[in-house]
Amino acid sequence: MTARAAAVPARVRARARGLRARIRRHDRAYYVLDRPTVSDATYDRLRRELEALEARYPALVTPRSPTQQVAGEVATGFRARRHLAPMLSLASTTDPEAVRQFDARLRRLAGDAVAYVLEPKFDGLSIEVVYRQGRLAFASTRGDGEHGEDVTANVQTIRGLPSRLRESGGRVPRLLAVRGEVLMRRTAFASLNARLERAGQPPFANPRNAAAGSVRQLDPRVTASRALDVVFYDVLAVDGGTAEGTARALGARLRAWGLPTSPDRGHGRHADDILRYHARMARVRDRLDVEIDGIVAKADRLDLRTRAGSTSSHPRWALAFKFEPRGATTRLARVEVQVGRTGVLTPVAVLRPVEVGGVVVTRATLHNWRELARKNIRVGDLVEVRRAGDVI
Repeated sequence: MTARAAAVPARVRARARGLRARIRRHDRAYYVLDRPTVSDATYDRLRRELEALEARYPALVTPRSPTQQVAGEVATGFRARRHLAPMLSLASTTDPEAVRQFDARLRRLAGDAVAYVLEPKFDGLSIEVVYRQGRLAFASTRGDGEHGEDVTANVQTIRGLPSRLRESGGRVPRLLAVRGEVLMRRTAFASLNARLERAGQPPFANPRNAAAGSVRQLDPRVTASRALDVVFYDVLAVDGGTAEGTARALGARLRAWGLPTSPDRGHGRHADDILRYHARMARVRDRLDVEIDGIVAKADRLDLRTRAGSTSSHPRWALAFKFEPRGATTRLARVEVQVGRTGVLTPVAVLRPVEVGGVVVTRATLHNWRELARKNIRVGDLVEVRRAGDVI
């Protein structure tokens, strides 16, 4: 054992091992099984703790640590397909000071010649779609960042995805690989879950899992039966076509070719612009028909992206600025009965106090007695509490 490795206390080394194991289990449940086992806030907290330990004790860092890899893997039953360029994760934060530090790092590279493309951070399934000679050739999930699952037949059933690029948008490249997000709108999600429950099948936990579960099907007919959308936000590889110097111009080119992009895209030149855009999207978040869990700020100039480079897991020219968590886990202390004005008896959960989106929650109205029995909810169970606006 080297002196450097020996300097790490045994309890710290054990804690890091435990965090890595828990994060890997949660990654598999989220990215492979489409059945998350913890809230996003809990997952982010575990990951931040591991990152902090590795920053304090560099000897803990290994190539197989979750902090050094893109989460996910190729599930059995699918053909693996190598991406034309790595599909990395994003560094994320909920701290405005980290946004200012991100801006300062890019300014050290480019002086004041920094501009940002600002986009909602969609909560969906990340995919690569490749066009050859303007025709859709194949599509794959992110997988482990280097290889993904070939889901071409499934993705072709998404109505908003063009099978052929529009030539009216300018010269079509010989090869174009674009990165996007497959989404299920909230209205479609509610309709799908109602249909599943009527058929006696388990509902999906949220629109992200519904979208992922719909695309990662071995039967494309199942995917076709579900209302999915797709939004594109980056180019992974291009050969031929019109050269662009900024992501802003590239986004306009994607739209001209017929590829859907976010209608809520913004632009800025300073950290304060990023903070204002974040605040605006947080205000309208609950009125959108798609789930977003933050915003993404990316350097607009493509040459600056090249200069900034990437780590093994995320680009240094982009940052996800997430919203404060709206979900948290706690224990069900007991169930009480509330009598309504019409005499209807409604079960109410009494919870161990937990903070959700800046509010301490101790009670939540439950659905009905039949739903409690169906889900086998019992006192002492670990439950997730979610907040949408003022609704718990």
